[in-house]
Amino acid sequence: MPDTPAPENAAPAAPRRTLRLGVAGPVGTGKSSLIATLCRELSADLAMAVVTNDIYTDEDARFLRSAGVLDADRIRAVETGACPHTAIRDDITANLDAVEDLEAEFAPLDIVLVESGGDNLTATFSPSLIDAQIFCLDVAGGGDVARKGGPGIGRADVLVVNKADLAPYVGVDVGQMVADAEKARDGRPVLAVARDDAASVARLSDWVRDVLDEHRAGTHVPQDPGPMAPHGHGPGDAGHGHGHGHGH
Repeated sequence: MPDTPAPENAAPAAPRRTLRLGVAGPVGTGKSSLIATLCRELSADLAMAVVTNDIYTDEDARFLRSAGVLDADRIRAVETGACPHTAIRDDITANLDAVEDLEAEFAPLDIVLVESGGDNLTATFSPSLIDAQIFCLDVAGGGDVARKGGPGIGRADVLVVNKADLAPYVGVDVGQMVADAEKARDGRPVLAVARDDAASVARLSDWVRDVLDEHRAGTHVPQDPGPMAPHGHGPGDAGHGHGHGHGH
């Protein structure tokens, strides 16, 4: 029997309720701690889960479980077995399976946070995996790092300058770093955050809530920050970089 066409005045399909929020950034920028902070701030009134990525371990997942920020069953680990960007952009199967399993087991979820394995300034999530992206830098990486650009710095939904409280100890002017980041991002939001600074944590939490509201309303459109730049994986690859954008 042929399919019956939908009436012309039929309401559009409701958007998927769960917001899938990616957190990417170089090694050591505090991604896991940022996720722990968001879970502490938001989980009292939002249903949350987390997927972490490591190459050969479940270290980040164990850190979050030991911190007690969510029930342990709501934190899943993906062991990528390869360079971290592969599992968040090129072949997202393992991460997508983990996210969908959490959404099915703990329905209805409000937010699933997906943490990238620590990579470099070029790592971005596929918009087929997540709805919005946080890109994380930290002041210990140097005040000039925001000026170096890259798809995550330039076009993620929000850029977090993390560990802002450490700036005096590493000789970084946080205000200048944020200004440089805002210039690199053409006005897209930049937030300086320190986990013990309640005001900065509140600003980040409010941003997440705003994106969740837009997602539920169907007004948030997932953006693709762009493919990774050509790169290599060792001395033998010098001068022979390769990209992972596949034309997206």
